[in-house]
Amino acid sequence: MFRRLFCFLGTLAMLTGVSVAEPQPATSKFEGEIRKFELDDSRTPPPAHPVLFTGSSSIRLWTNLVADFPNLRVLNRGFGGSQMSDLVFSFDRVVRPYRPSLIVVYEGDNDLAAGKSPDQVYADYEAFLKQVRQELPRTPVALLAVKPSPSRIKLMDAQRDLNHRLEGLAGRAPGIQFIDTFHSLLDSAGKPRPEFYREDGLHLNPAGYAVWRGIVTEAFRKNGVLPTPHS
Repeated sequence: MFRRLFCFLGTLAMLTGVSVAEPQPATSKFEGEIRKFELDDSRTPPPAHPVLFTGSSSIRLWTNLVADFPNLRVLNRGFGGSQMSDLVFSFDRVVRPYRPSLIVVYEGDNDLAAGKSPDQVYADYEAFLKQVRQELPRTPVALLAVKPSPSRIKLMDAQRDLNHRLEGLAGRAPGIQFIDTFHSLLDSAGKPRPEFYREDGLHLNPAGYAVWRGIVTEAFRKNGVLPTPHS
């Protein structure tokens, strides 16, 4: 059992000023993926109280999670193409049953690409965090910054806006950690470095995930999920 990182989430609602949005229905295209999670769980029980990684394809395609975090009980429950509203809708099937020791979330990328404003996406994040507070009140949450990508370079201002809001939320609300997985993917001119992406210019390749692994590992060490190596 990992040492708890953060305090109880009960003050979250008072510390955030944006009203919580009503969750939008998840589309049927995710039903097959979620049923597969449930089938996999019935065949091979997941680890108890895992570090749960969930969100869109940037999580789903992080296929080396177990190898990247060998000292943790990690579980990948990313479903490609999802938005935060889909994760809110699917919370009772994708998050709550695992009773995770830590929830690591990546959403917002597809949301902004679909035309949602940072305000809308932030409100969906609040709806998700409200669910955590109600259903898993002692479970901390780590929010991965929305990544830049060559194919969505026109969204970078909106991505920065949303990331800034999420970082501010983490600074005000107990139980929330923001992990900056944005800036290390940029070159000296502030543009996404193409060597970190697949040919589609959107998804990370192994080199990109190696960058993420280093950032997340350092954040985990800083907050006690992983021990600090002895010099």
